[in-house]
Amino acid sequence: MAIYAIGDIQGCYDEFRRLLDHIKFEPGQDQLWLAGDLVNRGPKSLETLRFVKGLGSAAVTVLGNHDLHLIATVVSLGKAGKKDTLGDILRAEDCEELITWLRHQKLFHHNDDFCMLHAGLPPQWDFETTRRMARETEQAMQSQDHERFFRSMYGNKPVVWRDDLLKTEKLRFAINCFSRLRYCTVDGVMDFGPKGAPGSQPDHLIPWFEVPGRKSIDMRIIFGHWSTLGYFDGYNCYSIDTGCLWGGQLTALELSEPPRRFSIDCAAVQNPKAFS
Repeated sequence: MAIYAIGDIQGCYDEFRRLLDHIKFEPGQDQLWLAGDLVNRGPKSLETLRFVKGLGSAAVTVLGNHDLHLIATVVSLGKAGKKDTLGDILRAEDCEELITWLRHQKLFHHNDDFCMLHAGLPPQWDFETTRRMARETEQAMQSQDHERFFRSMYGNKPVVWRDDLLKTEKLRFAINCFSRLRYCTVDGVMDFGPKGAPGSQPDHLIPWFEVPGRKSIDMRIIFGHWSTLGYFDGYNCYSIDTGCLWGGQLTALELSEPPRRFSIDCAAVQNPKAFS
């Protein structure tokens, strides 16, 4: 069985299907690891959700910030933002079924060789802490009281991990790491402002995976989220969001030894300046 990790699709369904043809994906034999942001900004988020859901165990999805935003829009916010392209999902007859399915997806996935999440990890977290916080946050999202979680999900604080944080603070911190993190200080203080490529950020910030002494350095981590970083292989990490939405590429990483990269070129669907 081949396993392919695929970066942010964001509703670019046609490109997604083209990539699957390119790698000759066989649902009965292979498995997809999808690094989050299945939806939003692209033109076919509804088709993407329905297709991935229909793959069943042939696809494993971790949730990205746009996926979480879609869930929050349905269960607590009540309406989408002006720049969202979620209308087809919100009007779909199977919207509730799709959102329930999405709400039961993971924040962190792993096997014996690789780990996958959407954005990043704080330097204080080792494998066991990462797995524990992912599970606690997933349980909150999947509980009968999930509306409470999504109402309190938004916010930038706390920006640094402490064991004595309140439970709601721990969950918000976890969701921000798993779905939003790019930069932090050498002490692990997160900053969600800069979104550009490394080298464009303020001098006091570094990419999360470069923090000296981070406790996850022994984990082989696959992540998406950071299209301006593009494909990157270093610090025991693989960045696979290669900017399909913006006219870059859609990338699949075969989790072999060594990993093999497959990419297709994509036409621009959105202009990044419209979202800056």
